[in-house]
Amino acid sequence: MSQVSTKRYLSKTAKNIKPSGIRRFFDLANQMEDVISLGVGEPDFVTSWNVCEAAYAAMENGYTAYSANAGLMELREAISGYLTKQFKLRYQPASEIIVTTGASQAIDLAFRALVDPGDEVLIHEPSFVAYAPIVQLAGGIPIPVEASAESAFKLLPQQLEAKITDKTKLVLLCFPNNPTGATLDETELGKIAEVVKKHDLLVLSDEIYAELSYDKAHVSIASIHDMKERTILISGFSKAFAMTGWRLGYLAGPEVFIQAMLKIHQYTMMCAPTIAQHGALEALTNGLEDVTKMVTSYRQRRNFFVKACNQIGLECHKPGGAFYAFPSIHKLGLSSEEFAEELLKEEKVAVVPGSVFGLGGQGHIRCSYAASMDNLQKAIERMDRFLAKRI
Repeated sequence: MSQVSTKRYLSKTAKNIKPSGIRRFFDLANQMEDVISLGVGEPDFVTSWNVCEAAYAAMENGYTAYSANAGLMELREAISGYLTKQFKLRYQPASEIIVTTGASQAIDLAFRALVDPGDEVLIHEPSFVAYAPIVQLAGGIPIPVEASAESAFKLLPQQLEAKITDKTKLVLLCFPNNPTGATLDETELGKIAEVVKKHDLLVLSDEIYAELSYDKAHVSIASIHDMKERTILISGFSKAFAMTGWRLGYLAGPEVFIQAMLKIHQYTMMCAPTIAQHGALEALTNGLEDVTKMVTSYRQRRNFFVKACNQIGLECHKPGGAFYAFPSIHKLGLSSEEFAEELLKEEKVAVVPGSVFGLGGQGHIRCSYAASMDNLQKAIERMDRFLAKRI
């Protein structure tokens, strides 16, 4: 039997895409015992029981076939009502919303529908590791825009405008931000919106952490004057409703863009899982009280963890949202990767090197405080012991 030349068959795109920098540390941590993981980007709560029961009921009642390509109409109506109530945004369920297989698929659909080869997409960094590779998969060119620690990792309008060229088509925003927890208020978003409108750009706004805003109510850039028509809003059920494994997200935006994305969705996914959609409908209808309880718990953990980081010598700004702290390790003289590896091997605490999140991430580590208070306290004790050997 002849040997297959993998070099010949693998596409250039597949060969050039780098594996996730987060995954390597998960694999290392999984090989060890007694590890406290602050690396996971998902809630430590389980999905509310009424949501699970709704999914069971869907199966018992035979709702096990495809849904409409864009998702169950009753779920799209519930999403529309939710966006109106929470963020003062009105979208037509029949034409301006698609239910997707997680927010990740929503991001992929948006880029594939809007980006032509050679188009530039501005991505503020540090930011979620998947954005730039998904832009490349669509044939676009990701252009990082560094948001620095000096501005608490907020994106400044002058930083954005400095990166705009005649090839720029899209700006990707993620607030509250993964990995920094940074948020932007209405005034700050308004200044970003002015730059976007001045240069006739579109915004892809990933608002998956919108409900996890602790000090101020979340504001969507789509709600800023004249921005709804040039914004694609992405969100989902993973973070706020503790439904990561259900893989359910959604897109909302102007009909002409959403219908283009729906064509790609029809050919690549058909529809999101029907049973999960019934669970999500219950979450939006009767699950917001549980979200409030989880947010209250995350706020308490944030306050404890950020204060404790600063007390042991890890300078850390107070994140306004999501469930991540992004402390500085500059004073140790170690790279983010060196710090994370040595901390894991010596004290069995798993964190993610800030460098995997792009520009501005080097010299920081991402710590998820979506962990029990007991584990957060133990992690701080171990990190304190680790630092005492080096400072």
